[in-house]
Amino acid sequence: MGCVMEDHDTPPVPDTKAKEPEKSAASPVPERDELAEQKKLLADANERYLRLAADFENYRKRVARDQESLVHHANERFAVDVLEIADNLERALKADDEHLRTGVEHIRSLFADILARHGISQIDALEKTFDPNEHEAIAHVPSDEKEGMVIDVVSPGYRMHKKVIRYAKVAVSKGKTNSEDQKPNCDSRKKED
Repeated sequence: MGCVMEDHDTPPVPDTKAKEPEKSAASPVPERDELAEQKKLLADANERYLRLAADFENYRKRVARDQESLVHHANERFAVDVLEIADNLERALKADDEHLRTGVEHIRSLFADILARHGISQIDALEKTFDPNEHEAIAHVPSDEKEGMVIDVVSPGYRMHKKVIRYAKVAVSKGKTNSEDQKPNCDSRKKED
C-alpha cells in the first residue's frame, strides 16, 4: 500500500499520474482545431483585403476616366460656342463696308457672352492701383496720375471664376516728375565747401 497517513484529519491526495496521460493525448486535437480556425480566418481576411484592393483600383480608374470625360465635354462645349464666333466672323467678312462695324461689334458682344457663360471675365485694370496678382507691368512711365496707377491697358487680363488665367499687360504711372528733381543740385555742394 503505497500511501501512509499520519494525520487523520486531512483527506488522502488523489493520484493524478493516471489522469495526466489522458490530458496530454486529448490536448493536441483542440490546438489543431484552433490553428485550423485561425488559418481559415487569416485566409478570409486576406481574401477580403485583396478584393478591397481590387475594388479600390477599379474605383481609382473609374474616377480618372470620369474626370477625363468631364474635361473633354467641357472643352467640347467651349469649342462649339467658339465655332459660333467663327461663323459670325465669316459672315462679317462677306458683309458690305457700312455694316461691317456693326457686325464686328455684334461678334464682340457674342464673344463676351460666351466667355461669361464659361465663367471667364475680363479684369478691369484701367485707372486702378497696380496689383501684381492681376497685372503685369510692361512699362513704367511718368504721368499726371499718382504713382502706381494703371494708365494704359495694352492687353486685357482674364479671370476664370476666381483664378487669373491671363494677367493684364499694363503701363503703370511713375507719378509727376519735375525736371528740377532730376538735375543734381550744385548749390548745395558750394555751401558745404
